[in-house]
Amino acid sequence: MNLNFLGLNKNKTFKPKKNIPEGTKQYQLKKYAEATLGSGNLRLAVALPEGEDLNEWLAVNTVDFFNQINMLYGTITEFCTPQECPVMSAGPKYEYHWCDGVQFKKPVKVSAPEYVDYLMTWVQTQLDDENTFPSKIGVPFPKSFQSTVKTIFKRLFRVYAHIYHAHFPRIVSLGEEAHLNTSFKHFIFFVQEFNLIDKKELAPLAELIATLTSSQHS
Repeated sequence: MNLNFLGLNKNKTFKPKKNIPEGTKQYQLKKYAEATLGSGNLRLAVALPEGEDLNEWLAVNTVDFFNQINMLYGTITEFCTPQECPVMSAGPKYEYHWCDGVQFKKPVKVSAPEYVDYLMTWVQTQLDDENTFPSKIGVPFPKSFQSTVKTIFKRLFRVYAHIYHAHFPRIVSLGEEAHLNTSFKHFIFFVQEFNLIDKKELAPLAELIATLTSSQHS
C-alpha cells in the first residue's frame, strides 16, 4: 500500500502548478535562482542578484515557494483530513483562523485541509492577477506589492508549520523529510534576507529555524 501510494503521489500537486512564462525577465531570474541553488550555498542563493530589481526577485521566488509548498502538502493530503485535523494548527499553542477580507470578512475556524485550500486558492488568485503580479516587461509593480508578498509568505509559513507539527512522522515514513527540510531552510533564509515575516509569526518553528540556520547547518 505504501509503495503504491509513493508511486502515485510522488509528484502530486495540491493546486495547479504556477509557471513563469518563458522569455520574460522573471523567467531569466528563475533560471538564475535554480543555478545558484545548485551551488549548495543557500545564503548566496537567496541574495538579490547584482543589478536586479527587488520586486522582480520577490515575485519569482514567491511563485517558486508557492509551487514547492503546493507539492509538499500534496504528499500528505490523504492524511490531512477534517477528521484528523479539525483545526488549522501548529502544535497545541498555535491555531489559525481563515480571513481573506473578501469572502471571509472575519476570521473563521475551519479544518486544516479547508484552510490550506482557501490559502492556496487565495495565493493563486494573487499570482494570476496582472495588477498585483505583473509578468509583462515594463509594467510597474503596485505600491502595495511588498505588503502583499509579506502576507503571502506569512500564510505559506503556516502550511510548513502545520506539516511539521501534525504530519512529520508521515513525511518521514514517505522518505520526504530531507526534501521538506531543504525547502523550509531555503524559505527561511529567503524570509530572513528580506525581512518578510515578523519573528512572533515564526514562533511555532523557532527551535527548528535556529537549528537550520546555525552556522554548522548553513
